[in-house]
Amino acid sequence: MRIAVIGLGQSLRGDDAAGLEAVRQWQESFPKTASRPEVRIETSEVSGLELLDLFGDAEAVLLIDAVQGSSIPGTIHRIAPENLATFTSDSKSAHGWGLAETLTIGRMVNPALGRISVRLIGIEMEQVETGKGLSESVQKAIPLACKAIQDEVETLLN
Repeated sequence: MRIAVIGLGQSLRGDDAAGLEAVRQWQESFPKTASRPEVRIETSEVSGLELLDLFGDAEAVLLIDAVQGSSIPGTIHRIAPENLATFTSDSKSAHGWGLAETLTIGRMVNPALGRISVRLIGIEMEQVETGKGLSESVQKAIPLACKAIQDEVETLLN
């Protein structure tokens, strides 16, 4: 199975960089898995439909992103494809319209996207102040996000 692990975020907006940092640290912590030929790693600061271009020829996509909901900052959310649509109103990505809307529109434009399994690991953010680094609560959550990435990738590979 070809898997794309995609860290999303804005590097200069506080906790919005959580997805970028989690993927970076996962690569360092789990180099054997990260270097497997069927695993492609991307980090990106794009949003909306441009995100879909990163899926490439993947059969499964694991997105890691900062999310804003009603949970405690630093909470790790593991959201399966069937639950993405419920993660849109109060809880959404920090990248404009929600991931569920992006996938829905993308699948209308390109029905082949419907065959790709998409999962999200969301890291509950605390702040998105321009020029700030990650908050302490999100920094502490990054190792948990790395473990969640590893678990998801292993599950997809098996």
